[in-house]
Amino acid sequence: MSLMTEPISEKEVAHVAYLARLRLSDEELQLFTKQLGAVLEHAKDVEALQLDGVEPMSHPLPLENVTREDEVDEMLDRKEVLNQAPAVEDGRFQVPQILGEQP
Repeated sequence: MSLMTEPISEKEVAHVAYLARLRLSDEELQLFTKQLGAVLEHAKDVEALQLDGVEPMSHPLPLENVTREDEVDEMLDRKEVLNQAPAVEDGRFQVPQILGEQP
């Protein structure tokens, strides 16, 4: 059962843009209405497919995790790492202040 039988209108796209807090020019509104209409037309094509007996899946091919197992290794020497840092304070990396925070 199709939920949308008519093409999406510029008024509907403008409403969605308003809800998303997007300000669109008239040219953008026309462009996005056309693009969204094409996406929805494709969705209708997918909706029309006969999928009875097709098992739902997240990927068409079977996948396996191909990453290696984590292995415990030697830890880096703290003093050696801090000696390579551009700035250190109280035994930690010193980074630039952000977001106007006061120290």
